[in-house]
Amino acid sequence: MRSVGEISLEEAKMTAIRNCGFGCALLGAIALSGTAANAAEQITFVSQGGAYQQAQTVAILDPSAKKLGITINQDSIPDAWPAIKTQVGSGKPIWDVVDTPTGYCLRGGEQGLIEKLDFSKIPNAAAMPEAYRSPYSVSYEFYSSVLAFSQKTFPKDAPNSWADFWDVKKFPGRRALRNHPIATLEAALMADGVAPDKLYPLDVDRAFRKLEEIKPHITVWWTSGAQSAQLLNDGEVDMEMAWNGRVSAVAKEGAKVAFTYNQGILQSTSLCILKGAPNLATAVKFLNEAVDPVHQANLPLHIDYGPGNPKAFETGVIKPERAAQLPSEPANAAKQALMSYAWWSSSAGEAAEKRWASFMQK
Repeated sequence: MRSVGEISLEEAKMTAIRNCGFGCALLGAIALSGTAANAAEQITFVSQGGAYQQAQTVAILDPSAKKLGITINQDSIPDAWPAIKTQVGSGKPIWDVVDTPTGYCLRGGEQGLIEKLDFSKIPNAAAMPEAYRSPYSVSYEFYSSVLAFSQKTFPKDAPNSWADFWDVKKFPGRRALRNHPIATLEAALMADGVAPDKLYPLDVDRAFRKLEEIKPHITVWWTSGAQSAQLLNDGEVDMEMAWNGRVSAVAKEGAKVAFTYNQGILQSTSLCILKGAPNLATAVKFLNEAVDPVHQANLPLHIDYGPGNPKAFETGVIKPERAAQLPSEPANAAKQALMSYAWWSSSAGEAAEKRWASFMQK
């Protein structure tokens, strides 16, 4: 099955850190109650586990349960798509709301697996930028594919664009890219002069031609966020595409690395509701509450992801110095390309993913 929605999902949120020491297994639910354990209204919420789900619990899930007076039963799974198909296909889904790659929400909507949203009942989402929502989903959090570099190799005059990354004469050194077309094709086109806001529909032929130029100079095509972080941390590469959270993590551990949001590719996970969800009305209320600006502002206080609702930056909860570090902060977002999951969900996107395999085999 294709990885249309960034299936690795930043390795289920930095491999969510996904030891699931959180204690949430696929069928082991945790109840967060706003009133009593047997509250009349409840939902089952699904995310990717680990530190990412812990952060959500503190920042969003607990406060939402309390405010709405509902019970939120939690489940976790690294890749929700197969389970979504199975549950809805059975006619008796167990889950209500899923935090999953945006592309899954779109694909699920097209295939009748995800509920179409009535934004008149979700005012917090309705107030968000149109590009941050779809008929089937609402952006929940953001991360970015960025150009990262070694500060030892580049103590000054570091590469600051994908054109710089492609310029092996001006910026010599070992390079790494992700072994996946999503975000990599966008970077190639920006390296070839396409403006971040003019990328879609992607000129796939042009992107692959540009990738052919840099391919001989790529030391490593990484396949996991952990690998990309290790490459930087160990000094095995001088520059690479990486996820912002991964770079921040190794920098906090003392590695002399940095990154730029300039020409980053802004990516998201979204909330969507399973078709035939057992607690549909409560799920809709929760979805609205989950993207409340204050709850959203709390998330980056606990983990290095940006809020899905940009109004979070107007609450005063996120201090300016912290906001400047986040991918979806308005000034940072303006420097980046916003991933079009609609394009990657299309037949053209599917063809580009298939073409990637042959490109890598050459």
